[in-house]
Amino acid sequence: MNKHTPGILAWVLGDRSSETFKLLWQIIKCWQSYFYVTDGYAVYPCFISDEDHLVSKTYMTRVGGENSRLRHYLARLHRKTFCYSKSEEMLRHSIRLVIHYLKYGEDALQALCTRKFKAIA
Repeated sequence: MNKHTPGILAWVLGDRSSETFKLLWQIIKCWQSYFYVTDGYAVYPCFISDEDHLVSKTYMTRVGGENSRLRHYLARLHRKTFCYSKSEEMLRHSIRLVIHYLKYGEDALQALCTRKFKAIA
């Protein structure tokens, strides 16, 4: 997350393991940020140097809010549910669609169909 840019900038699907964070770190380390704010989970110091790492629950409230919004819009992200597919592929597509909706305020599939229809007409 970035204080100048609303919404989710990058994400990976997985648990809170070192392997999952490594995938996310490969994406965000090239951004050359001044510092990284985390909740202090034990995995982060393995990747983020002490000089660049700020542990703060206060600054993490925005991340918690975005996670809460995702769970609100995607019932499959609720911790205990039997109603929706737990397939990783469907979860990835669902997350992409919700992030698009939250960022642009439009249904991604409807927008795509509208653009294709206008191109044909």
